[in-house]
Amino acid sequence: MNAKFFAGTLLTGFAGGMISFTAMEYFTDHKSETIIVEHRETKSVPTSLTNQRPDIAPVLPVDFTYAAEQTVNSVVHIRTEVPAPRNAYVDPLYQYFHGPSPRNNGFAEAAGSGVLLTADGYIVTNNHVIENARKISVTMNNNQTYTAKLVGADPGTDIAVIRIEGKDLPAIEVGNSDDVKIGEWVLAVGNPFNLTSTVTAGIVSAKARNINILQGDPSQEVYPVESFIQTDAAVNPGNSGGALVNAKGQLIGINTAIASNTGSYSGYSFAVPINLVHKVTSDLIRFGVVQRGFLGVNIRNIDQQLATSLKLDRMNGVYVGGIVSGGAGEEAGISEGDIIVSVAGKDVSNVPELQEQVARYRPGDKIQIGVIRSRKEMLIPVTLRNSKNTTEMVKKEELNLTTALGADFAEPSPLEKQRLRIKGGAKVTDLRNGKLRSAGLKPGFIITRIDDVVVENPDHMMKVLKEKQGGVLVEGMYPNGARGYFALGL
Repeated sequence: MNAKFFAGTLLTGFAGGMISFTAMEYFTDHKSETIIVEHRETKSVPTSLTNQRPDIAPVLPVDFTYAAEQTVNSVVHIRTEVPAPRNAYVDPLYQYFHGPSPRNNGFAEAAGSGVLLTADGYIVTNNHVIENARKISVTMNNNQTYTAKLVGADPGTDIAVIRIEGKDLPAIEVGNSDDVKIGEWVLAVGNPFNLTSTVTAGIVSAKARNINILQGDPSQEVYPVESFIQTDAAVNPGNSGGALVNAKGQLIGINTAIASNTGSYSGYSFAVPINLVHKVTSDLIRFGVVQRGFLGVNIRNIDQQLATSLKLDRMNGVYVGGIVSGGAGEEAGISEGDIIVSVAGKDVSNVPELQEQVARYRPGDKIQIGVIRSRKEMLIPVTLRNSKNTTEMVKKEELNLTTALGADFAEPSPLEKQRLRIKGGAKVTDLRNGKLRSAGLKPGFIITRIDDVVVENPDHMMKVLKEKQGGVLVEGMYPNGARGYFALGL
């Protein structure tokens, strides 16, 4: 897949300015608990509401007890052992009486939340809760503790799956985030500040919110998708990975971040919608890696300036500013200047909505894309592709190998083949930290042989390397004809 896909629309990094958006992770130092990273304060929850309009019936009292009872046992407390943050506070009294704390050994304890998806122990949480963890433990609401294993993680949505060994566990009931309405009452269930089984209430403030918090890295197959449910339910450090549920006690989102200019709760929190979570967790459990489908178009929101300059007669929808060569959109007939208004029958009015809907599908899936062209609406069937512009599923082993090598490859041009008198090969087009750089390769090197196997093209090279173990000899040449031989350990 062209690494420039969604360029200009997939925002990365943390927001700056007066308000910062932060993930919610809680670090402790055993006996003394010191917050190293972010969040909030509680607020009162109305137990009854009276409608002020005389022309309609009064609103019934709001009762959250059923929803709380249905979900509190399904939300777990996650503790991890992770590398200690730089300049982390260490309690001198703890050291005096108990000796050096784990932080002095380079590790700290972090805490978060998770939600039981299945009765046999699959748990969804945030990627940033378990990222870089060397140990993961899970404590249930009944204080029973388990050791968990990582199933898979997706930094692009900040979702991860872990698993504990158990049966007949209290799995949560899953709802439909598409049905969530702005103004609807919701509960946040989690373990803020290690206060287990905590429930707070609020309303849905907005949907399909992009807060520019997730970082992308196409070389690592990380493509951010932000389409958060925004609420004003109080969420604090330790709530990360916890449940956002509706009044029926159904899971509609995974609490992930807050907006704050202090690092503490300032009124808004953000959750990944459960329909997107379901796709991601299903992929992680089934494939070990998320299968991302791509449209192969460059997109942007429609604002007043764009509408005026292009004389558009609408402000909703997503404008197609370019087509990726060889991508799914080009093959299907989507054109620059089209306005996308629906994906698989779901209306989309902005980029986050479009990204969320497309992210629910896999390479090879055929979906209907509704576009407006020359003021006429039409449906275009599109077969989604993966990041390499094929309809194949991405294999975890291939992704891990690409990461380990730390390089991108392309087939040598016909002119290079002719000049160097080679029939094929895999040319290093980009080099990062990895085995190839450590071995001494430079960008531009063309790999022509792995041990005794002649390399035909980049895909053939990856296939050959997947079957190798231990040391291998890489042979090839640079564009100037200089030969090179390098030893790799796999």
